[in-house]
Amino acid sequence: MDPIRLFTVIALVAVPTVMFGGYSLLRLLPTGKLTDQQTASFRAGHAHAGVLLILTLVVLDLSGRGGLGETARWILCLLLLVGVLAQSGGFFVHLAIGKRGSWSAGNTLTVAGAVLLAAAMIMAAVGVATG
Repeated sequence: MDPIRLFTVIALVAVPTVMFGGYSLLRLLPTGKLTDQQTASFRAGHAHAGVLLILTLVVLDLSGRGGLGETARWILCLLLLVGVLAQSGGFFVHLAIGKRGSWSAGNTLTVAGAVLLAAAMIMAAVGVATG
């Protein structure tokens, strides 16, 4: 199967999971079980996941028309998937183990995700430019 098609399906299936997470946050807020920092990390994780999934769908659509070979398309798709999971997931890791005002493994994971996504954007741009 073409990686663009496969990862488009994965991204489309992932969108409702992000939506459910947002619903879960709305259900948790009135209970007072989350601290302000946990609430902020929860919101940031879901906001990033949602926006980055939509960005992923746009990039996949553009890349499907571009000039990247099959191996490059697989690399692009993996960069997008791991980048989105790392960047948004880092907020949840920080929610679980981070302390307010200090760096945690969650912050490192979020930055690593951003680097992977930046590489994916550059790779997609090259593919669109050469296609």
